[in-house]
Amino acid sequence: MTDTFRLMLVQANPVVGDIIGNAARARDFWAEAKAAGADMLALTEMFITGYQTQDLILKPAFHRAAIAAIEALARDCADGPALGVGGPALRGGRLYNAWWVLQGGRAVATVLKHHLPNDAVFDEKRVFASADVAGPYMINGLRIGTPICEDAWHADVAETLEETGAEILLVPNGSPYHRGKPNLRLNLMVARVVETGLPLVYLNMVGGQDDQVFDGSSLVLNPGGHLAVQMPQFDENVTQVTFRRGPDGWKADAGEIAPIPPIGEADYRACVMSLADYMAKCGFKKALLGLSGGIDSAIVAAIACDALGPENVRCVMLPSEFTSAHSLEDAALCAKALGCRLDSIPISGAQEAVGAALAPLFAGTEAGVTEENIQSRLRGVMLMALSNKFGEMLLTTGNKSEMAVGYCTIYGDMNGGYNPVKDMYKTRMFLTAQWRNENHRPWMKGPAGEVIPARIITKPPSAELRANQRDDDSLPPYEVLDAILEGLVERDCAVAELVAEGFDPATVKRVEHLFYIAEYKRFQSAPGTRLTQKAFWLDRRYPIANRWRDGSGG
Repeated sequence: MTDTFRLMLVQANPVVGDIIGNAARARDFWAEAKAAGADMLALTEMFITGYQTQDLILKPAFHRAAIAAIEALARDCADGPALGVGGPALRGGRLYNAWWVLQGGRAVATVLKHHLPNDAVFDEKRVFASADVAGPYMINGLRIGTPICEDAWHADVAETLEETGAEILLVPNGSPYHRGKPNLRLNLMVARVVETGLPLVYLNMVGGQDDQVFDGSSLVLNPGGHLAVQMPQFDENVTQVTFRRGPDGWKADAGEIAPIPPIGEADYRACVMSLADYMAKCGFKKALLGLSGGIDSAIVAAIACDALGPENVRCVMLPSEFTSAHSLEDAALCAKALGCRLDSIPISGAQEAVGAALAPLFAGTEAGVTEENIQSRLRGVMLMALSNKFGEMLLTTGNKSEMAVGYCTIYGDMNGGYNPVKDMYKTRMFLTAQWRNENHRPWMKGPAGEVIPARIITKPPSAELRANQRDDDSLPPYEVLDAILEGLVERDCAVAELVAEGFDPATVKRVEHLFYIAEYKRFQSAPGTRLTQKAFWLDRRYPIANRWRDGSGG
Protein backbone atom coordinates (compact mmCIF):
# COMPACT_ATOMS: atom_id res chain seq x y z
CA MET A 1 0.00 0.00 0.00
CA THR A 2 1.30 3.46 -0.90
CA ASP A 3 2.28 5.54 2.14
CA THR A 4 3.64 8.65 0.36
CA PHE A 5 2.58 10.51 -2.74
CA ARG A 6 4.60 13.33 -4.28
CA LEU A 7 2.49 15.84 -6.22
CA MET A 8 4.10 18.64 -8.20
CA LEU A 9 1.84 21.69 -8.56
CA VAL A 10 2.33 24.18 -11.39
CA GLN A 11 0.84 27.66 -11.11
CA ALA A 12 1.68 29.02 -14.56
CA ASN A 13 0.57 31.47 -17.25
CA PRO A 14 -0.73 29.75 -20.40
CA VAL A 15 -1.50 31.79 -23.53
CA VAL A 16 -4.96 31.56 -25.07
CA GLY A 17 -4.75 29.93 -28.48
CA ASP A 18 -1.08 28.95 -28.22
CA ILE A 19 -1.66 25.21 -28.15
CA ILE A 20 1.87 24.39 -29.32
CA GLY A 21 3.51 26.73 -26.80
CA ASN A 22 1.33 25.60 -23.91
CA ALA A 23 2.03 21.94 -24.72
CA ALA A 24 5.77 22.65 -24.85
CA ARG A 25 5.60 24.20 -21.39
CA ALA A 26 3.66 21.19 -20.13
CA ARG A 27 6.45 18.90 -21.39
CA ASP A 28 9.07 21.04 -19.66
CA PHE A 29 7.18 20.97 -16.38
CA TRP A 30 6.73 17.21 -16.70
CA ALA A 31 10.48 16.76 -17.22
CA GLU A 32 11.06 18.82 -14.07
CA ALA A 33 8.58 16.65 -12.16
CA LYS A 34 10.28 13.49 -13.41
CA ALA A 35 13.69 14.74 -12.32
CA ALA A 36 12.27 15.57 -8.89
CA GLY A 37 10.82 12.09 -8.45
CA ALA A 38 7.20 13.22 -8.41
CA ASP A 39 4.35 10.74 -8.72
CA MET A 40 2.16 13.25 -10.55
CA LEU A 41 2.32 16.68 -12.15
CA ALA A 42 -0.79 18.87 -11.99
CA LEU A 43 -1.54 21.74 -14.39
CA THR A 44 -4.53 24.05 -14.29
CA GLU A 45 -7.96 24.13 -15.91
CA MET A 46 -7.89 24.40 -19.75
CA PHE A 47 -4.10 24.78 -19.65
CA ILE A 48 -3.59 23.40 -23.15
CA THR A 49 -5.80 26.11 -24.75
CA GLY A 50 -5.34 28.92 -22.25
CA TYR A 51 -8.35 30.36 -20.43
CA GLN A 52 -10.87 31.85 -21.07
CA THR A 53 -11.19 30.90 -24.71
CA GLN A 54 -14.78 32.16 -25.07
CA ASP A 55 -16.21 31.16 -28.50
CA LEU A 56 -12.79 30.20 -29.86
CA ILE A 57 -13.26 26.79 -28.26
CA LEU A 58 -16.29 26.17 -30.47
CA LYS A 59 -14.18 26.13 -33.64
CA PRO A 60 -13.83 22.43 -34.53
CA ALA A 61 -10.31 22.93 -35.86
CA PHE A 62 -9.28 24.54 -32.59
CA HIS A 63 -10.68 22.05 -30.10
CA ARG A 64 -9.54 19.12 -32.23
CA ALA A 65 -6.01 20.54 -32.32
CA ALA A 66 -6.10 20.89 -28.52
CA ILE A 67 -7.24 17.29 -28.04
CA ALA A 68 -4.56 16.08 -30.45
CA ALA A 69 -1.95 18.01 -28.44
CA ILE A 70 -3.08 16.28 -25.25
CA GLU A 71 -2.90 12.88 -26.94
CA ALA A 72 0.64 13.72 -28.08
CA LEU A 73 1.52 14.73 -24.51
CA ALA A 74 0.37 11.30 -23.32
CA ARG A 75 2.71 9.59 -25.79
CA ASP A 76 5.65 11.91 -25.07
CA CYS A 77 5.26 11.74 -21.29
CA ALA A 78 4.79 7.98 -20.95
CA ASP A 79 7.89 7.12 -18.95
CA GLY A 80 7.57 9.05 -15.72
CA PRO A 81 5.02 10.74 -13.48
CA ALA A 82 1.34 10.99 -14.27
CA LEU A 83 0.29 14.29 -15.84
CA GLY A 84 -2.99 16.08 -15.15
CA VAL A 85 -3.80 18.82 -17.66
CA GLY A 86 -6.91 20.82 -18.48
CA GLY A 87 -8.32 20.89 -22.00
CA PRO A 88 -11.43 20.22 -24.05
CA ALA A 89 -12.94 16.77 -24.59
CA LEU A 90 -15.50 15.48 -27.11
CA ARG A 91 -18.02 12.85 -26.05
CA GLY A 92 -20.95 11.88 -28.22
CA GLY A 93 -20.57 15.00 -30.33
CA ARG A 94 -20.70 17.26 -27.25
CA LEU A 95 -17.87 19.50 -26.06
CA TYR A 96 -16.76 19.43 -22.42
CA ASN A 97 -14.41 21.32 -20.15
CA ALA A 98 -12.19 18.43 -19.07
CA TRP A 99 -9.15 17.50 -17.02
CA TRP A 100 -7.10 14.78 -18.61
CA VAL A 101 -5.03 12.38 -16.50
CA LEU A 102 -2.19 10.89 -18.55
CA GLN A 103 0.00 7.97 -17.51
CA GLY A 104 1.90 5.24 -19.31
CA GLY A 105 1.29 6.73 -22.75
CA ARG A 106 -2.50 7.08 -22.55
CA ALA A 107 -5.33 8.89 -20.81
CA VAL A 108 -6.18 6.82 -17.74
CA ALA A 109 -9.01 9.21 -16.80
CA THR A 110 -10.86 12.14 -18.28
CA VAL A 111 -12.79 14.16 -15.72
CA LEU A 112 -15.61 16.26 -17.20
CA LYS A 113 -16.85 19.42 -15.51
CA HIS A 114 -20.31 19.24 -13.98
CA HIS A 115 -21.16 22.75 -12.74
CA LEU A 116 -20.74 25.36 -15.48
CA PRO A 117 -20.46 28.96 -14.22
CA ASN A 118 -22.75 31.31 -16.06
CA ASP A 119 -22.47 34.59 -14.21
CA ALA A 120 -20.06 37.50 -13.84
CA VAL A 121 -17.37 37.05 -16.52
CA PHE A 122 -18.29 33.41 -17.16
CA ASP A 123 -20.57 32.06 -19.88
CA GLU A 124 -19.56 28.40 -19.93
CA LYS A 125 -23.07 27.12 -20.65
CA ARG A 126 -22.72 28.81 -24.01
CA VAL A 127 -19.71 26.70 -25.02
CA PHE A 128 -19.63 23.51 -22.92
CA ALA A 129 -21.99 20.70 -22.02
CA SER A 130 -22.51 19.71 -18.38
CA ALA A 131 -21.39 16.20 -17.43
CA ASP A 132 -22.55 13.83 -14.74
CA VAL A 133 -20.32 13.60 -11.67
CA ALA A 134 -17.75 10.83 -12.01
CA GLY A 135 -15.85 9.00 -9.29
CA PRO A 136 -12.15 9.20 -8.38
CA TYR A 137 -9.24 7.81 -10.41
CA MET A 138 -6.21 5.89 -9.16
CA ILE A 139 -2.62 7.10 -9.52
CA ASN A 140 0.14 4.99 -7.95
CA GLY A 141 -2.20 3.55 -5.35
CA LEU A 142 -3.87 6.86 -4.38
CA ARG A 143 -7.52 7.56 -5.21
CA ILE A 144 -7.84 11.18 -6.33
CA GLY A 145 -11.07 13.11 -6.82
CA THR A 146 -11.00 16.12 -9.13
CA PRO A 147 -13.76 18.72 -8.97
CA ILE A 148 -12.95 21.17 -11.77
CA CYS A 149 -13.05 24.80 -10.60
CA GLU A 150 -16.77 25.64 -10.19
CA ASP A 151 -17.42 22.04 -9.13
CA ALA A 152 -15.59 22.79 -5.88
CA TRP A 153 -17.74 25.85 -5.19
CA HIS A 154 -20.68 23.51 -4.60
CA ALA A 155 -20.85 20.78 -1.96
CA ASP A 156 -22.32 17.99 -4.09
CA VAL A 157 -19.35 17.06 -6.30
CA ALA A 158 -16.83 16.84 -3.45
CA GLU A 159 -19.26 14.85 -1.32
CA THR A 160 -19.91 12.40 -4.16
CA LEU A 161 -16.18 11.94 -4.68
CA GLU A 162 -15.64 11.27 -0.96
CA GLU A 163 -18.52 8.79 -0.91
CA THR A 164 -17.07 6.93 -3.90
CA GLY A 165 -13.64 6.49 -2.34
CA ALA A 166 -11.54 9.59 -3.03
CA GLU A 167 -8.67 10.02 -0.58
CA ILE A 168 -7.62 13.53 -1.60
CA LEU A 169 -9.28 16.28 -3.65
CA LEU A 170 -7.29 17.97 -6.42
CA VAL A 171 -9.06 21.05 -7.85
CA PRO A 172 -7.67 22.61 -11.08
CA ASN A 173 -8.88 26.17 -11.63
CA GLY A 174 -9.08 29.17 -13.89
CA SER A 175 -10.25 31.63 -11.23
CA PRO A 176 -9.82 35.35 -12.00
CA TYR A 177 -8.97 38.01 -9.46
CA HIS A 178 -11.28 40.46 -7.84
CA ARG A 179 -10.89 42.22 -4.51
CA GLY A 180 -11.18 39.77 -1.65
CA LYS A 181 -11.04 36.69 -3.89
CA PRO A 182 -8.27 34.81 -1.99
CA ASN A 183 -10.26 34.86 1.25
CA LEU A 184 -13.44 33.87 -0.57
CA ARG A 185 -11.69 30.87 -2.15
CA LEU A 186 -10.08 29.86 1.13
CA ASN A 187 -13.39 29.88 3.00
CA LEU A 188 -15.10 27.79 0.32
CA MET A 189 -12.30 25.24 0.14
CA VAL A 190 -12.21 24.93 3.94
CA ALA A 191 -15.92 24.14 3.75
CA ARG A 192 -15.24 21.32 1.26
CA VAL A 193 -12.52 19.92 3.54
CA VAL A 194 -14.75 20.04 6.61
CA GLU A 195 -17.64 18.43 4.75
CA THR A 196 -15.57 15.57 3.33
CA GLY A 197 -12.76 15.16 5.86
CA LEU A 198 -10.29 15.00 2.96
CA PRO A 199 -7.17 17.05 2.23
CA LEU A 200 -7.63 19.40 -0.71
CA VAL A 201 -5.35 20.98 -3.31
CA TYR A 202 -6.61 24.20 -4.92
CA LEU A 203 -4.50 24.88 -8.02
CA ASN A 204 -5.06 28.13 -9.90
CA MET A 205 -3.40 29.68 -12.96
CA VAL A 206 -1.75 33.10 -13.15
CA GLY A 207 -1.59 35.73 -15.87
CA GLY A 208 -3.64 38.36 -17.68
CA GLN A 209 -6.18 37.58 -20.37
CA ASP A 210 -7.99 40.60 -21.83
CA ASP A 211 -9.72 42.19 -18.81
CA GLN A 212 -9.20 39.27 -16.44
CA VAL A 213 -6.20 38.60 -14.22
CA PHE A 214 -5.66 35.12 -12.84
CA ASP A 215 -3.83 35.52 -9.57
CA GLY A 216 -2.72 32.03 -8.59
CA SER A 217 -2.88 31.94 -4.77
CA SER A 218 -2.95 28.14 -4.98
CA LEU A 219 -3.11 26.32 -1.67
CA VAL A 220 -3.16 22.95 0.07
CA LEU A 221 -5.47 22.24 3.01
CA ASN A 222 -5.26 19.34 5.43
CA PRO A 223 -8.22 17.73 7.19
CA GLY A 224 -9.76 20.16 9.63
CA GLY A 225 -9.13 23.01 7.18
CA HIS A 226 -5.54 23.63 8.26
CA LEU A 227 -3.40 25.44 5.69
CA ALA A 228 -0.34 23.36 4.74
CA VAL A 229 0.88 25.28 1.67
CA GLN A 230 0.11 28.74 0.31
CA MET A 231 1.60 29.49 -3.09
CA PRO A 232 2.18 33.18 -3.94
CA GLN A 233 -0.34 35.53 -5.48
CA PHE A 234 0.32 36.51 -9.13
CA ASP A 235 3.72 34.79 -9.48
CA GLU A 236 4.39 31.69 -11.52
CA ASN A 237 5.39 28.96 -9.11
CA VAL A 238 6.25 25.27 -9.05
CA THR A 239 5.84 23.50 -5.71
CA GLN A 240 6.16 19.82 -4.82
CA VAL A 241 3.91 18.64 -2.01
CA THR A 242 4.37 15.30 -0.27
CA PHE A 243 1.27 13.56 1.06
CA ARG A 244 1.67 10.88 3.73
CA ARG A 245 -0.78 8.25 4.84
CA GLY A 246 -1.28 8.01 8.59
CA PRO A 247 -3.77 6.29 10.90
CA ASP A 248 -6.36 8.99 10.11
CA GLY A 249 -5.79 9.06 6.36
CA TRP A 250 -3.73 11.32 4.10
CA LYS A 251 -2.09 14.54 5.13
CA ALA A 252 0.23 16.98 3.31
CA ASP A 253 3.59 17.94 4.73
CA ALA A 254 3.80 21.56 5.77
CA GLY A 255 5.39 23.80 3.15
CA GLU A 256 5.85 27.46 2.32
CA ILE A 257 3.10 29.86 3.35
CA ALA A 258 3.50 32.81 1.00
CA PRO A 259 1.87 36.04 2.24
CA ILE A 260 -1.16 37.35 0.34
CA PRO A 261 -0.71 41.11 -0.13
CA PRO A 262 -3.36 43.62 0.98
CA ILE A 263 -5.96 44.78 -1.52
CA GLY A 264 -4.26 48.06 -2.46
CA GLU A 265 -1.10 46.25 -3.47
CA ALA A 266 -3.00 43.41 -5.13
CA ASP A 267 -5.03 45.85 -7.23
CA TYR A 268 -1.90 47.62 -8.43
CA ARG A 269 -0.16 44.30 -9.17
CA ALA A 270 -3.23 43.19 -11.14
CA CYS A 271 -3.08 46.39 -13.23
CA VAL A 272 0.62 45.87 -13.95
CA MET A 273 0.25 42.18 -14.78
CA SER A 274 -2.80 42.64 -16.99
CA LEU A 275 -1.11 45.37 -19.03
CA ALA A 276 2.15 43.43 -19.38
CA ASP A 277 0.37 40.28 -20.51
CA TYR A 278 -2.07 42.08 -22.81
CA MET A 279 0.85 43.77 -24.55
CA ALA A 280 2.96 40.62 -24.79
CA LYS A 281 0.12 38.34 -25.87
CA CYS A 282 -0.98 40.85 -28.53
CA GLY A 283 2.56 41.33 -29.83
CA PHE A 284 3.34 44.84 -28.55
CA LYS A 285 6.58 45.81 -26.81
CA LYS A 286 6.14 49.57 -26.37
CA ALA A 287 3.34 51.81 -25.16
CA LEU A 288 2.48 55.49 -25.26
CA LEU A 289 -0.02 57.68 -23.47
CA GLY A 290 -1.02 61.28 -23.14
CA LEU A 291 0.49 62.66 -19.92
CA SER A 292 -1.62 65.63 -18.86
CA GLY A 293 -0.13 66.49 -15.49
CA GLY A 294 -3.17 64.95 -13.79
CA ILE A 295 -3.35 61.97 -11.48
CA ASP A 296 -5.00 59.48 -13.85
CA SER A 297 -2.40 59.66 -16.59
CA ALA A 298 0.39 59.76 -14.00
CA ILE A 299 -0.79 56.48 -12.47
CA VAL A 300 -1.14 54.85 -15.89
CA ALA A 301 2.39 56.01 -16.75
CA ALA A 302 3.65 54.42 -13.52
CA ILE A 303 1.79 51.18 -14.26
CA ALA A 304 3.19 51.13 -17.80
CA CYS A 305 6.76 51.68 -16.58
CA ASP A 306 6.37 48.96 -13.94
CA ALA A 307 4.91 46.56 -16.54
CA LEU A 308 7.19 47.28 -19.52
CA GLY A 309 10.18 49.22 -18.23
CA PRO A 310 10.56 53.02 -18.58
CA GLU A 311 12.57 52.60 -21.78
CA ASN A 312 9.48 51.14 -23.46
CA VAL A 313 7.07 53.92 -22.47
CA ARG A 314 6.54 57.20 -24.35
CA CYS A 315 4.56 59.97 -22.66
CA VAL A 316 3.21 62.85 -24.72
CA MET A 317 2.11 66.24 -23.48
CA LEU A 318 -0.45 67.88 -25.80
CA PRO A 319 -0.94 71.41 -24.48
CA SER A 320 -3.60 73.86 -25.60
CA GLU A 321 -4.21 77.47 -24.65
CA PHE A 322 -6.00 76.22 -21.53
CA THR A 323 -3.17 74.02 -20.31
CA SER A 324 -1.66 75.53 -17.18
CA ALA A 325 2.05 75.97 -16.60
CA HIS A 326 1.47 73.92 -13.46
CA SER A 327 0.32 70.94 -15.54
CA LEU A 328 3.28 71.22 -17.92
CA GLU A 329 5.66 71.24 -14.96
CA ASP A 330 3.91 68.31 -13.28
CA ALA A 331 3.97 66.16 -16.41
CA ALA A 332 7.68 66.87 -16.87
CA LEU A 333 8.42 66.04 -13.23
CA CYS A 334 6.46 62.79 -13.44
CA ALA A 335 8.16 61.61 -16.64
CA LYS A 336 11.56 62.48 -15.19
CA ALA A 337 10.85 60.60 -11.95
CA LEU A 338 9.71 57.54 -13.90
CA GLY A 339 12.63 57.76 -16.34
CA CYS A 340 10.47 57.55 -19.45
CA ARG A 341 10.45 59.65 -22.61
CA LEU A 342 8.31 62.78 -22.77
CA ASP A 343 7.41 64.51 -26.04
CA SER A 344 5.34 67.66 -26.44
CA ILE A 345 2.95 68.36 -29.32
CA PRO A 346 0.95 71.61 -28.97
CA ILE A 347 -2.54 71.29 -30.42
CA SER A 348 -3.26 75.02 -30.74
CA GLY A 349 -2.49 75.15 -34.47
CA ALA A 350 -4.65 72.10 -35.23
CA GLN A 351 -7.41 73.52 -33.05
CA GLU A 352 -7.36 76.79 -34.98
CA ALA A 353 -7.46 74.94 -38.29
CA VAL A 354 -10.47 72.85 -37.25
CA GLY A 355 -12.18 75.93 -35.84
CA ALA A 356 -11.65 77.79 -39.10
CA ALA A 357 -12.99 74.87 -41.14
CA LEU A 358 -16.13 74.65 -39.02
CA ALA A 359 -16.65 78.41 -38.62
CA PRO A 360 -19.13 78.82 -41.51
CA LEU A 361 -21.36 76.08 -40.10
CA PHE A 362 -20.94 77.11 -36.46
CA ALA A 363 -21.68 80.79 -37.18
CA GLY A 364 -24.19 82.23 -34.73
CA THR A 365 -23.66 79.53 -32.10
CA GLU A 366 -21.91 79.83 -28.75
CA ALA A 367 -18.73 77.93 -27.96
CA GLY A 368 -19.23 75.13 -25.47
CA VAL A 369 -18.82 71.39 -25.00
CA THR A 370 -18.43 70.82 -28.75
CA GLU A 371 -15.31 72.97 -28.88
CA GLU A 372 -13.98 71.35 -25.69
CA ASN A 373 -14.40 67.91 -27.20
CA ILE A 374 -12.59 68.95 -30.37
CA GLN A 375 -9.50 69.50 -28.22
CA SER A 376 -9.78 66.02 -26.75
CA ARG A 377 -10.33 64.47 -30.18
CA LEU A 378 -7.35 66.31 -31.65
CA ARG A 379 -5.23 64.82 -28.89
CA GLY A 380 -6.63 61.43 -29.78
CA VAL A 381 -5.70 61.93 -33.45
CA MET A 382 -2.12 62.91 -32.54
CA LEU A 383 -1.66 59.98 -30.19
CA MET A 384 -3.11 57.45 -32.63
CA ALA A 385 -0.82 58.81 -35.33
CA LEU A 386 2.20 58.12 -33.11
CA SER A 387 0.84 54.69 -32.31
CA ASN A 388 0.42 53.85 -36.00
CA LYS A 389 3.79 55.27 -37.01
CA PHE A 390 5.91 53.65 -34.32
CA GLY A 391 3.92 50.52 -33.40
CA GLU A 392 3.40 51.63 -29.82
CA MET A 393 0.11 50.66 -28.19
CA LEU A 394 -1.84 53.70 -27.03
CA LEU A 395 -3.08 53.45 -23.45
CA THR A 396 -6.19 55.28 -22.39
CA THR A 397 -6.34 56.65 -18.86
CA GLY A 398 -9.96 57.22 -17.79
CA ASN A 399 -10.93 56.04 -14.32
CA LYS A 400 -14.13 54.18 -13.37
CA SER A 401 -15.86 57.32 -12.08
CA GLU A 402 -15.44 59.03 -15.45
CA MET A 403 -16.43 55.89 -17.37
CA ALA A 404 -19.54 55.56 -15.21
CA VAL A 405 -20.94 59.01 -15.87
CA GLY A 406 -19.53 59.59 -19.35
CA TYR A 407 -17.10 62.33 -18.27
CA CYS A 408 -14.86 61.37 -21.17
CA THR A 409 -14.77 62.04 -24.89
CA ILE A 410 -15.46 59.21 -27.27
CA TYR A 411 -12.86 59.21 -30.09
CA GLY A 412 -10.83 61.55 -27.91
CA ASP A 413 -9.36 60.73 -24.52
CA MET A 414 -11.09 57.33 -24.81
CA ASN A 415 -8.83 56.40 -27.73
CA GLY A 416 -6.51 53.52 -26.99
CA GLY A 417 -5.96 49.79 -26.96
CA TYR A 418 -6.03 49.16 -23.20
CA ASN A 419 -6.91 50.94 -19.96
CA PRO A 420 -5.34 49.48 -16.80
CA VAL A 421 -7.34 51.79 -14.47
CA LYS A 422 -10.74 51.31 -16.09
CA ASP A 423 -12.14 49.61 -12.96
CA MET A 424 -10.65 52.00 -10.38
CA TYR A 425 -12.77 54.81 -8.97
CA LYS A 426 -11.25 58.28 -8.73
CA THR A 427 -11.04 58.28 -4.93
CA ARG A 428 -9.07 55.03 -5.07
CA MET A 429 -6.73 56.57 -7.66
CA PHE A 430 -5.47 58.99 -5.02
CA LEU A 431 -4.80 56.13 -2.60
CA THR A 432 -3.07 54.15 -5.34
CA ALA A 433 -0.76 57.02 -6.22
CA GLN A 434 0.22 57.43 -2.59
CA TRP A 435 0.81 53.69 -2.20
CA ARG A 436 3.06 53.53 -5.28
CA ASN A 437 5.11 56.49 -4.06
CA GLU A 438 5.70 54.76 -0.73
CA ASN A 439 6.32 51.21 -1.94
CA HIS A 440 8.49 49.35 -4.40
CA ARG A 441 8.47 45.63 -5.17
CA PRO A 442 10.83 43.34 -7.15
CA TRP A 443 8.17 42.84 -9.85
CA MET A 444 8.12 46.57 -10.64
CA LYS A 445 10.32 47.56 -13.60
CA GLY A 446 9.98 51.26 -12.82
CA PRO A 447 12.09 53.15 -10.27
CA ALA A 448 11.49 53.40 -6.54
CA GLY A 449 10.56 56.60 -4.75
CA GLU A 450 8.09 59.39 -5.43
CA VAL A 451 7.29 58.74 -9.08
CA ILE A 452 4.02 60.71 -8.93
CA PRO A 453 4.78 64.25 -7.70
CA ALA A 454 2.86 65.10 -4.54
CA ARG A 455 1.18 68.15 -6.04
CA ILE A 456 -0.38 65.96 -8.77
CA ILE A 457 -2.11 64.09 -5.96
CA THR A 458 -3.21 67.18 -4.03
CA LYS A 459 -4.35 69.57 -6.75
CA PRO A 460 -8.06 69.80 -7.78
CA PRO A 461 -8.74 67.55 -10.82
CA SER A 462 -9.39 69.36 -14.10
CA ALA A 463 -9.78 68.40 -17.75
CA GLU A 464 -8.38 71.86 -18.70
CA LEU A 465 -10.61 72.19 -21.75
CA ARG A 466 -11.69 75.73 -20.84
CA ALA A 467 -10.39 78.50 -18.62
CA ASN A 468 -10.40 77.79 -14.87
CA GLN A 469 -12.20 74.47 -15.34
CA ARG A 470 -12.53 71.96 -12.51
CA ASP A 471 -14.14 68.53 -12.54
CA ASP A 472 -16.48 69.49 -9.70
CA ASP A 473 -17.94 72.22 -11.92
CA SER A 474 -19.65 69.42 -13.86
CA LEU A 475 -19.81 66.60 -11.31
CA PRO A 476 -20.46 66.18 -7.60
CA PRO A 477 -17.27 66.02 -5.52
CA TYR A 478 -15.61 62.67 -6.17
CA GLU A 479 -16.15 61.53 -2.59
CA VAL A 480 -19.90 61.93 -3.11
CA LEU A 481 -19.94 60.73 -6.71
CA ASP A 482 -17.98 57.56 -5.96
CA ALA A 483 -20.13 56.71 -2.96
CA ILE A 484 -23.29 57.01 -5.08
CA LEU A 485 -21.72 55.02 -7.92
CA GLU A 486 -20.62 52.33 -5.48
CA GLY A 487 -24.27 51.97 -4.54
CA LEU A 488 -25.64 52.07 -8.09
CA VAL A 489 -22.96 49.88 -9.71
CA GLU A 490 -21.44 47.58 -7.12
CA ARG A 491 -24.55 47.03 -4.95
CA ASP A 492 -27.35 47.58 -7.50
CA CYS A 493 -29.07 49.89 -5.02
CA ALA A 494 -32.39 51.57 -5.75
CA VAL A 495 -32.47 55.36 -5.70
CA ALA A 496 -34.63 55.23 -2.56
CA GLU A 497 -32.01 53.14 -0.77
CA LEU A 498 -29.29 55.70 -1.49
CA VAL A 499 -31.54 58.55 -0.41
CA ALA A 500 -32.20 56.63 2.81
CA GLU A 501 -28.42 56.44 3.30
CA GLY A 502 -28.37 60.24 3.36
CA PHE A 503 -27.59 61.27 -0.22
CA ASP A 504 -29.40 64.22 -1.79
CA PRO A 505 -32.26 62.89 -3.98
CA ALA A 506 -31.59 65.27 -6.87
CA THR A 507 -27.89 64.37 -6.89
CA VAL A 508 -28.61 60.64 -6.91
CA LYS A 509 -31.10 61.02 -9.78
CA ARG A 510 -28.64 63.14 -11.75
CA VAL A 511 -25.86 60.58 -11.31
CA GLU A 512 -28.24 57.77 -12.25
CA HIS A 513 -29.21 59.66 -15.43
CA LEU A 514 -25.58 60.24 -16.40
CA PHE A 515 -24.80 56.60 -15.67
CA TYR A 516 -27.43 55.20 -18.01
CA ILE A 517 -26.91 57.61 -20.90
CA ALA A 518 -23.16 56.82 -20.96
CA GLU A 519 -23.69 53.14 -21.78
CA TYR A 520 -22.85 53.73 -25.45
CA LYS A 521 -19.47 55.13 -24.48
CA ARG A 522 -18.67 52.17 -22.26
CA PHE A 523 -19.71 49.80 -25.06
CA GLN A 524 -17.02 51.32 -27.29
CA SER A 525 -14.35 51.74 -24.64
CA ALA A 526 -11.02 49.92 -24.56
CA PRO A 527 -10.73 46.78 -22.45
CA GLY A 528 -9.16 47.23 -19.05
CA THR A 529 -8.14 45.44 -15.88
CA ARG A 530 -10.96 43.86 -13.89
CA LEU A 531 -10.62 44.63 -10.17
CA THR A 532 -14.21 44.32 -8.94
CA GLN A 533 -17.21 42.08 -9.48
CA LYS A 534 -18.97 44.85 -11.42
CA ALA A 535 -16.37 45.89 -13.95
CA PHE A 536 -17.56 47.61 -17.14
CA TRP A 537 -17.48 44.74 -19.61
CA LEU A 538 -18.54 41.15 -19.04
CA ASP A 539 -19.71 41.74 -15.47
CA ARG A 540 -22.36 44.27 -16.60
CA ARG A 541 -24.32 43.68 -19.79
CA TYR A 542 -26.82 46.50 -20.20
CA PRO A 543 -28.74 47.72 -23.26
CA ILE A 544 -27.57 50.95 -24.88
CA ALA A 545 -31.03 52.08 -25.97
CA ASN A 546 -32.78 52.06 -22.59
CA ARG A 547 -35.53 54.33 -21.25
CA TRP A 548 -35.91 52.75 -17.82
CA ARG A 549 -35.09 54.90 -14.81
CA ASP A 550 -35.65 54.12 -11.15
CA GLY A 551 -38.69 56.11 -10.04
CA SER A 552 -38.18 55.48 -6.34
CA GLY A 553 -36.81 58.11 -4.00
CA GLY A 554 -36.69 60.96 -6.52
